[in-house]
Amino acid sequence: MEYIRYDIPPARAEAFLEAYRAAGEHLRASPNCLRYEVSQGTEEPHHFIVRIEWDSIEGHLQGFRGSLSFRQFFALVKPFVSDIQEMKHYRVDSAWSRPRPAP
Repeated sequence: MEYIRYDIPPARAEAFLEAYRAAGEHLRASPNCLRYEVSQGTEEPHHFIVRIEWDSIEGHLQGFRGSLSFRQFFALVKPFVSDIQEMKHYRVDSAWSRPRPAP
């Protein structure tokens, strides 16, 4: 699991969200990316977290980062690199999900 924490000034928040909406196309194209989400803080709306679930660290660092999809992805999010507060991989130790009721 990769977490990227951003501190985005309010005047740039919509541009940040739009960049990740477009960049998501390149994450979805990668066989190494299993899931991603972009979350905005409710108490502190200038805080954002991007959570990306990779098939493995190697799949992220060698697979995705060595691909054309990464170059296209990075071109879109590059204007926000200086706003990163943390970018690290984490191992899930435990998790739980409540099953969703059938529609």
